[in-house]
Amino acid sequence: MLDLNVGQASSDCTGTSRREFLRVGGLSALGLTLANFFRAQASAADSPGANASGSVNRRNVNCILMWMQGGPSHIDTFDPKPDAPAEIRGEFNTIQTRQPGVRIAEHFPYLAEQFDKLSLIRGHDPQNGSHGVADALMMSGHRFNPALPFPCFGSVVAKERGYRDNMFPFVQLGRNIDRRFNGGIGGFLGDQYNAFEVHDDPSSAAFRVRDLSIDENERPRLERRYGMLQEIDRYQREMEANPSVQARDAFYERAHTLITSPAAKRAFDLTQESDRVRDQYGRTSFGQSCLLARRLIESGVHFVTVTSGGWDTHVNNFRSLKDRLLPPLDRGYAALLQDLHTRGMLDNTLVVWFGDFGRTPVVNPSAGRDHWATAGVATLGGGGIRMGQTVGATNARAEVVVDSPVRPQDLAATIYHALGVPLNTWYRAQDGRPIELVPTGRPVRQLI
Repeated sequence: MLDLNVGQASSDCTGTSRREFLRVGGLSALGLTLANFFRAQASAADSPGANASGSVNRRNVNCILMWMQGGPSHIDTFDPKPDAPAEIRGEFNTIQTRQPGVRIAEHFPYLAEQFDKLSLIRGHDPQNGSHGVADALMMSGHRFNPALPFPCFGSVVAKERGYRDNMFPFVQLGRNIDRRFNGGIGGFLGDQYNAFEVHDDPSSAAFRVRDLSIDENERPRLERRYGMLQEIDRYQREMEANPSVQARDAFYERAHTLITSPAAKRAFDLTQESDRVRDQYGRTSFGQSCLLARRLIESGVHFVTVTSGGWDTHVNNFRSLKDRLLPPLDRGYAALLQDLHTRGMLDNTLVVWFGDFGRTPVVNPSAGRDHWATAGVATLGGGGIRMGQTVGATNARAEVVVDSPVRPQDLAATIYHALGVPLNTWYRAQDGRPIELVPTGRPVRQLI
């Protein structure tokens, strides 16, 4: 099944189940609804839109965004406070990274060795402390507006760049995005710019992308349906002179090409990788998603979101991080940076890591940390930005940013700058009003 931004039931402190709000069937109807998707995208491409400069400077930089849904603790990851009181410091020790003087939590031994390939933002001010709202703000640089859903980074890139090598421009791996407040979607740009979602676990031996995994026994039926469709369209073209009818084949052809494309199948086929490489990334859902993200970028995808859930650690924060969350992140993130560097891809692949917000400096009675809206942490590497930098700082208790604050709007501006999307780009919403891409954000000067 081809899913375009399908909601999901995810586990955080809200206990809320998100409904599926858009589902597109694939092979059940020979990808006809997929063709409708392509038609909608082409229609949108012809719709009014303005760019203040008159053109888009499209640099050849792609992006992998790692989204930690639930809100990772800044203190217990990349902004530790080893000299703070125990109730703030927590249970973890620290280790030295390859950035001189920069220490991080002890459970990142692999990532510490790759810290010269990223920059650390300790001055991140998330300006929010609520799930759902965070997904919308952090992934778009715009605060939630119930009357106007804003597009996420991947959707903007999908609109600006389109398809390449028969691959979707924007792919999401995993289900861990809260969509109650329109996070991670195409927003006013339209559903045609939503992500192509892959929900299955790539670390599973049974992993397959169902729309791109046609059994050979199914192929004759697929081709018969496609042939029948061509005959119907040929007859209709003979009966009607309407240009939209005459053009319909192009959309069905793209749908058919994608479904049957050997290149698309190869991109998602992790068995093409050696056991050594797969082991380097870790045989976990997150680790194999990072590896799959690299393969997709290599194959023509412009933007990949890798999602990881379970970071809402109100209870047993340290046990959850130590046993379940940090080891896969450490191995997968480090392997991705090293692999991109080795393959000569890091300069044109921006790798971004962040989540909803930070967590309370003081440990609660359940050995957990709660939501914290005035301090967090983010990392960026590759993509032509300056690496090996540490931007900003929080106070001694990790409560507030005291140096070089970086807001979500500034993170958005930095990401778009790295991807070559002008910040003065304007679009038109569906009601015709002009919308500026990043009206208040400014790129982080230390990184550009």
